[in-house]
Amino acid sequence: MATLRQFEYLVTVVDTGSFTRAAEQLHVTQPALSHQMRALETAVGGPLLERLPRSVRLTPLGRAVLPHARAALAEAERLHAAARRTAGLDGGELEVATVYSVSLGLLPPVLRAWRRRYPGVRIRLREYPHAELLRTAMAAGHADLAVGPVPADWDGPVRELGVEEFALVLSPDDPLAALPQEPLPLSALAGHRWVHYAPGNGLADLLDRVCAQAGFHPQVAVRAEQTAAVPLLAAAGLGPALVPAHIVPPGSDAAVLRPDPPVRRTLAAWTRTRPDPLTTAFADLLAEHIRLSPG
Repeated sequence: MATLRQFEYLVTVVDTGSFTRAAEQLHVTQPALSHQMRALETAVGGPLLERLPRSVRLTPLGRAVLPHARAALAEAERLHAAARRTAGLDGGELEVATVYSVSLGLLPPVLRAWRRRYPGVRIRLREYPHAELLRTAMAAGHADLAVGPVPADWDGPVRELGVEEFALVLSPDDPLAALPQEPLPLSALAGHRWVHYAPGNGLADLLDRVCAQAGFHPQVAVRAEQTAAVPLLAAAGLGPALVPAHIVPPGSDAAVLRPDPPVRRTLAAWTRTRPDPLTTAFADLLAEHIRLSPG
């Protein structure tokens, strides 16, 4: 059976590109390193590395095994960190993964409250443009806790936080902004050129999907790389935008209307395995400070 030490050897050889440099970094002899690599190859059923004159190259089997080796090492490090935190040996670091919009609108008050309550525990925030990238990162063991849309077919614990509401943002001088009708039918915006999201942003997929359900494909006035820029560009008159209501800047002079039909998604906090007490404390703080409609 493969061991964590063997996974560490494999990752180090790949990252350094050399058995010699890997042995130096690991403080082992090169014969010992080679022996452990052969043992790992026996355990997984085939060669993982091809030795070249000045480097090494992963075999197809090696490319398949490497992500699992990295994930196993990351999970082991998180296990030890959780044990240290639970034992009170140090403050440590909590890694939180999320999508761009959640880090903009919902997490700042939570992180402020966390700093006051647990000043000795650092937060490492990992942000992703798409919920699928967030899910992939969590599956690979890149964070202790994820905050985002409820993941499909997730094996670990999932704690729903509530329903996120979306809003339409228009320039204050847009004729539709002056209409007394609210909510505003999405179909009323079929002829508009929209402030859209960059390809790869999960909100781009969401906008295309809800517009298709309303019977049209949104024309694009501009695509914004930064999620935070979308409501600002809409307020400036470049076109309507569909955004999570919580990312509209306070005091904005934009017209903010509810869409018809409503656009919503359920958000949750989720982990790979049973969370340790500190991770649970962060999830509790999320539930305490995030103001969403009940699921």
